[in-house]
Amino acid sequence: MSPSLLYDELPIWSAPFGLTLLDHVRILPGINVLDIGSGSGFPMLELAERLGKPSMVYGIDPSEDSIAMITAKKEGKGITNAKIIRGYAEEIPFPDDFFQLIISNNGLNNVSDQARTLSECHRVSKYKAQMLLTMNLPETMSIFYQIFEEVLLEQHMNQETVKLKTHIFEKRKPPEYLARLIEDSGFSIVSAEIHSFNLRYTDGTAFLNHYFIRKAFMDPWKSILPDSSVAMIFNRIEEKLNQLAAQKGELSLAVPYVCFDCLKEQTKK
Repeated sequence: MSPSLLYDELPIWSAPFGLTLLDHVRILPGINVLDIGSGSGFPMLELAERLGKPSMVYGIDPSEDSIAMITAKKEGKGITNAKIIRGYAEEIPFPDDFFQLIISNNGLNNVSDQARTLSECHRVSKYKAQMLLTMNLPETMSIFYQIFEEVLLEQHMNQETVKLKTHIFEKRKPPEYLARLIEDSGFSIVSAEIHSFNLRYTDGTAFLNHYFIRKAFMDPWKSILPDSSVAMIFNRIEEKLNQLAAQKGELSLAVPYVCFDCLKEQTKK
């Protein structure tokens, strides 16, 4: 099955984050924009159309699928003020003081070195540049993770319980931790707004069988467990989620996220 099918799901997942980001963008004419972790092209291409010429929106992403998809979309839509580059945010291939706006729509969670990425953002941004970052938070789908932990503790899998908590921290940092990284990189934080949306399913079976959940989340979850325990643990998780859905009338999983609006006001110390 083509990996590009996963990218069909990304606009659904990323839409709440991206719409919040677009609400906070300072719309200015003739600016250079960098989008970190462009994924399937939202909000990169949408922002390019809203800014129009002569602004130029550059995206950077390590995935060949992302490059191919965004290239096809921009050509199909006739967008001429956008360009996608394959690369890593820890080494942004642009000169110093190049961008007036940097955005990342839930992309910073996926880089290998957040501090280095933010340092690079500071380097390539102009004085008074705006940086907008959206990131989902550790409480994402907290009901699922609580049940996951309950099942592990039932089985006396203490080591795996620690691995689960480590996994959450590695994937989703608390806003206070992110704020320190941003400020240490040389940006000031204008605002940090917390938002949330819900993923709603009839029950745990529907949730665990959802294509995006299977392709984007399931393998990392399974990697926490010994191979011999995967089926048993997830059968029990599914059972508990279904019981909860029967009590509540549905399974609703909150996805809280933060939108950082930042400003480059000084040279990094």
